[in-house]
Amino acid sequence: MQLPPAVIVHGADHAHAALAPRLPVTLLSAPGAALYAGVGWWRALVAQAASTEPPPPDILDCADASGRALEALRHGQRLLVLRAAHLHERVFADIAERAARQGGLVFATAPPALDLAARGADRCLHAWLSGAQATPSGN
Repeated sequence: MQLPPAVIVHGADHAHAALAPRLPVTLLSAPGAALYAGVGWWRALVAQAASTEPPPPDILDCADASGRALEALRHGQRLLVLRAAHLHERVFADIAERAARQGGLVFATAPPALDLAARGADRCLHAWLSGAQATPSGN
């Protein structure tokens, strides 16, 4: 599955900023956001920010929490990060299979992304989304 460049968003302001250039983007939650913020928060954030049709792809990072990944799938989250290195191979495979049946995908690691919480990231956003791969200095 080929996705647009990913941008890590930590809240509604970041989500709106990521969508503002009107370039293809994948919204990516912060690492482990499913554990401390939850799938409900993520789904609401994406729905509120993405008023475009079709909405941009979005990925919820579940760290190594297989239970949170299953919960996210039950709530309609199609794309997940589930860090496979910390899971039994069969657990990851089962969750990936469930996601695939729903038209989704589970990533063993997060894709490369621009973190909008990083200093200077806002100045790099357009270049990142345009494919120039600019990142804030010092990161």
